[in-house]
Amino acid sequence: METTSVAWTQQAASVQKSSGRRNVWLLAVSAVAISTLSFVYFYHRGEILLYGDAVAHINIARRVFDSRTPGFLQLGTVWLPLPHILTMPFIMNQWLWQSGVGGSIVSMIAYLFAGLGIARLFWNRLLNEEQPSGQRAGGWIAALVLLLNPNLIYMQATAMTESLSLALTIWGIVWFAEFLAASKKAAVLNATDEDHKRALQRTKRSLVFCAITLMAAMLTRYDAWFLSVAVGIAVLASWFFLYPWLRKKLKIAILVFVMLTATVPLFWFAYNFRVYKNPLEFANGPYSARAIEKRTARPGTLPHPGFHDIKTAVIYYWKDARLNLGEGKLLQPALVLLALVGVLILLNGKHFWILAFLWLPLLFYSLSIAYGGVPIFMPVWNPFAYYNVRYGLQLLPAIAMALGAVGSLINHRITHRYVRYAANAAVVLLVLTCYGQAWRSAPICLREARVNAVTRMDFESKLATELNKLPPQASLLMYTGSHPAALQQAGIPLRRTLNECNYGMWGAALADPARWVDYVVAQRDDAVWQSAQEHLSQLEPVADIAVPGQPEAILYRVKNDQIKVDGH
Repeated sequence: METTSVAWTQQAASVQKSSGRRNVWLLAVSAVAISTLSFVYFYHRGEILLYGDAVAHINIARRVFDSRTPGFLQLGTVWLPLPHILTMPFIMNQWLWQSGVGGSIVSMIAYLFAGLGIARLFWNRLLNEEQPSGQRAGGWIAALVLLLNPNLIYMQATAMTESLSLALTIWGIVWFAEFLAASKKAAVLNATDEDHKRALQRTKRSLVFCAITLMAAMLTRYDAWFLSVAVGIAVLASWFFLYPWLRKKLKIAILVFVMLTATVPLFWFAYNFRVYKNPLEFANGPYSARAIEKRTARPGTLPHPGFHDIKTAVIYYWKDARLNLGEGKLLQPALVLLALVGVLILLNGKHFWILAFLWLPLLFYSLSIAYGGVPIFMPVWNPFAYYNVRYGLQLLPAIAMALGAVGSLINHRITHRYVRYAANAAVVLLVLTCYGQAWRSAPICLREARVNAVTRMDFESKLATELNKLPPQASLLMYTGSHPAALQQAGIPLRRTLNECNYGMWGAALADPARWVDYVVAQRDDAVWQSAQEHLSQLEPVADIAVPGQPEAILYRVKNDQIKVDGH
């Protein structure tokens, strides 16, 4: 009788494992299909490069190997380097660079892993040893809430960093959850038991994977620095409260975790000090959020809503996060209310740390709005504009996890099959209808990109037309921080430009442009414009590029009697 029971248990475990693999593969195939089809759609509509930041990310990656001064110092500051490093292999090809396709690949891969990560929090047997019937449905609902979000679907088709940031954040939380579950299992097993050894090994492995994932996240977005500190506190707290004999065995693993996660901030401080002589260049330098806001603020007015007002900042960010779910006056609040129910379910299930980590963006971005010079403008609230609305996507995993918890409870507690089916259908229908409304009005992140791209893309197209008329090997002096897409469209290698990232040459070229280049692209009020005004005797205008809403630009040719430093 006992042998039969063991056989049935082993068979059930085998079937469950096989079913789990089928779910993972089905989810992966679904994510790839959604990602690919949406990318093709937005590419054919010419919308993958609407965000100026997407263009900038691609060209930062490109200039590491395509520059007068190539190398990793070309990664610049403010923006963290990992997205650009990952993008580099995909934009070495000229067409992948010019079209922007190479910049989308990393985002699309990350989108897939974000969906798999949120589902793993439900499907992993280590995290849900009892394996209630609802966990499979909960994982599917959470994954679909994430993967079907219209704003994320658009952002993952671009070179923006949202999907990569979400994927790394989710997986960092996954590995922490597995570390916590494995350590609890190791603590209650007999010290000589083989299962204990496996649990201990898995505890250490999960902790190392967590550290590596958090390192990658910290090299992607600054909110991950906030997350890493919180995870570090949780790791140290869990280690402190473990059984003394287990605490001793994990001492080295904990130390490795702390050292690895501390490496990234130290590296970034050192990099900024090496290049800019200021370890906090990314935070207070001329291209930082604070500096940009200071330059653009109107005298006598507040820079943005929520400035030095944490209450208003929290309200603005929460509103932004809700708009990223949809804008229906009834359905979106209903979806949010259901998610809050899911939060209570997770708290009741003692998932405090996972909840805290997933909801950290609410605190981080509220503090950033209030004290970090990071405004968020929405079309529904003052100042009735579009700026940084994509930041609301960072709360999407928290919403997805909460709705997954609701689905898990429904499928675990409701025994009547048809009632259970109806409850599942109601949750899915609410999500799909809310998302459907977002598609009808266009996702807010897509609208932001469209609104802010109109004059910029018109200007870049006209400038690219003029640049295409230049001799094939002509060199240019140009500030590339504003409109690198003009070079991209014209197919002009960045090494033919002398720009602000050619440290050492830049200042000398501004002081005497005619000795360094053949042509000068000066846009009103940038450094090259000021230099051109001081050296008009050396230059002759070739074209004037004027577009409403953009500063005027003039393309100058260096007069023939000038001698260049490179001899031509």
